[in-house]
Amino acid sequence: MAEKGDINMALSKKMADYVCSTDQEAIELLTTLAKIPAPSNHEEKRAEFCRDWLLRAGAEDVYIDDAWNVVCRLGPCSGEVDVFMAHSDVVFPDLDELPLHIEDGRICCPGIGDNTTSIVALLMAVRYAIREQLRPRMRGILIVINSGEEGLGNLKGSRKIMEDYGDHIHHFYAIDGWNGNMTNIAVGSRRFRVTLETEGGHSYNAFGNRNAIAYMASMIDALYTIKPPVGTSYNVGVIQGGTSVNTIAQSVQMLYEFRSDRMEAMEQMQAHFDACVSFYRQKDVRLEVELLGERPCTGDVDTAEQQKMMDMANQAYLDYFGREARFVASSTDCNIPLSRGIPSLCLACYNGGGAHSREEYVLIDSLLPGRKLVMDILMNYFA
Repeated sequence: MAEKGDINMALSKKMADYVCSTDQEAIELLTTLAKIPAPSNHEEKRAEFCRDWLLRAGAEDVYIDDAWNVVCRLGPCSGEVDVFMAHSDVVFPDLDELPLHIEDGRICCPGIGDNTTSIVALLMAVRYAIREQLRPRMRGILIVINSGEEGLGNLKGSRKIMEDYGDHIHHFYAIDGWNGNMTNIAVGSRRFRVTLETEGGHSYNAFGNRNAIAYMASMIDALYTIKPPVGTSYNVGVIQGGTSVNTIAQSVQMLYEFRSDRMEAMEQMQAHFDACVSFYRQKDVRLEVELLGERPCTGDVDTAEQQKMMDMANQAYLDYFGREARFVASSTDCNIPLSRGIPSLCLACYNGGGAHSREEYVLIDSLLPGRKLVMDILMNYFA
């Protein structure tokens, strides 16, 4: 990829032959890696697997940082760098081997698409660059298998990379999309745990005492009175409380979040949430609020530079999947660099379904074109 934005798309014959000849090996890597449990904040086993795999592939500068990111540095990385990232964590809490089976042209496993397939596409492409001793075209390149993208992982891995390299990052790619959906706009979010406590008591002898569940239900109803701005959502996803059917509930918790792709809408939702909290605190109940996670919206990005990245990704998707990509707003590892004005794009590299469910699957016939896409874009950053 030339500095002026010239795009040298399409793989060379040698590159294409490598992708095709290693197809079965890539599928074997995928089925091995997918079984390794990696709940957010417990990605150690996958991180160690990926580090060791890269070392066997010939990488010389690989380390695991304090956030359990696997970082592979190619070329001089003391100055400007380009980042290619795929997250290792999955939404499932399993600590034992994840169940996997293959049927009807599908590989089925929790987390197989989101995001194990993306990791494999990136690892296989990087190995080619290492074996061929390719040099970065303009800047150093960071290959990152990062932690903490999902849920309460709160983008821990991406934040760590920005902490260590943020002032030097020129382009940032996350590989974490499916069915042609590529993210170029960051959807911000804030997540809270709300705990409400009352005196409670026996359901008959203390009848009339305040019920924590009833108060929380009323508060939730108040939260749901707002008409959100365009591009904004909110949700109470969990509520837990009470002791037994004959006990006036003394304590209850809920998990609440709101999301938007515009900062002014985020602040409007925050103001509504704060007003609800203030109102119920005046009712002389104990109400505690804990911020569990915060993801920022897009900042002041060089749109012309980001458009170059989008054009390249769209052309690659058209070349290998036969249709144009869809550029969407979402919450990904790109939130952090986008919030700091760094041109960023989240790539899609497979077709499948059932994301975030135990029935998740990828279509086997989409894996080869997806690996070609990732290979193509990455190779544009090498001489």
